[in-house]
Amino acid sequence: MATNKKSLRQQRILRELDHEPSLRIIDLADRLSVSTETIRRDFDELTQQGLINRTYGGAVRRQSSEPGLNERHKLHIAERELIARHAMPVLAGTRHIMIGSGATTVHVAKRLAVTMNDLTVITHSFGVATVLAINPTIRVIMAPGLYHAQEGAMHGAQTIRFLENYRVEWAILGASGLDEDGASDALIEASEVYAVMMERATRSMIVADHTKFNQAFPARYCDWGNVDILISDQTPPGSLGDTIRDTGCLIKAG
Repeated sequence: MATNKKSLRQQRILRELDHEPSLRIIDLADRLSVSTETIRRDFDELTQQGLINRTYGGAVRRQSSEPGLNERHKLHIAERELIARHAMPVLAGTRHIMIGSGATTVHVAKRLAVTMNDLTVITHSFGVATVLAINPTIRVIMAPGLYHAQEGAMHGAQTIRFLENYRVEWAILGASGLDEDGASDALIEASEVYAVMMERATRSMIVADHTKFNQAFPARYCDWGNVDILISDQTPPGSLGDTIRDTGCLIKAG
């Protein structure tokens, strides 16, 4: 009977996390009328099963995938346009940039194409390269590699070796999820490219909308100590925002 109660309680926890991006132990204990120690044990078991990720004082639902790039382009358009506008003053005067793949980075590239000139942009994303082509003063260097059709970008060892030959002022990267441990991506191959871009840049910028907050995906490519600025449409809530600020990473939002 006790085992059955535990199973039902853990199923309830997962259902709650499907509806809320994150839950705190104390709130969940009150909601389910059990002790905080019981919830901690449940969280430990669900973490071991790969179903959730622990955060400070709570947990988030672990995600293993996200929609393809074509689907993502249709979502949160206003938020991504706002993020792109916020990024432009930060990048003023920049001459050499690396840009990762993703729906939000394409919006940033669109804004770059209409507001900045005399740039060299290194990218592995065909979407980024295409929108930059409207500005003849922007030189685009396309990284070689294995083509990932769903993401519209090049990945793999050849891509990484190519990027290692360059040094830029800024790396601009998206993310599938942002939690207190850092930025993560659903696509392991993409995360490897992003990590190299950060290594080859003097400064790094993550651009991601609020739906990525307190989400964790399989491939973490950086912690917050390696990020100079996060640009979003909203300020990260609670302990996530506190953790990001404590590392010295700036937040520009709203």
